Amino acid sequence: MTASLALVLAGMFVVFYFMKRVLNGNRGDSGRKPIRVVANTYVGVKKSISLVEIPGALLVVGITNDHISLLSRIEDKEVLENMRLSEETQIPPSFSDHLHKLSQKIRGQDKEK
Repeated sequence: MTASLALVLAGMFVVFYFMKRVLNGNRGDSGRKPIRVVANTYVGVKKSISLVEIPGALLVVGITNDHISLLSRIEDKEVLENMRLSEETQIPPSFSDHLHKLSQKIRGQDKEK
């Protein structure tokens, strides 16, 4: 019964993996959207501050439950270029990296016992 469960789960994983590859590859866009949220930080209940990138500027926007307001507009070319360079160097960890990190923690706990 365990082997059949493992086989079904492995099959589902393979199907989802290939579906993700196929669907992400056929979007039809260039991958670069003209408006995107760079960062979002919550400062209270239903209150946040977001960095929104638009062509030629970076907007600092305050968002509440019923209001959105522009806090600042960053148009300095040097600051914008530094933001792009820092984003390109920060590659988010993949699922396999997370899994490897978790397995290392579990192995470390097993060795301590």
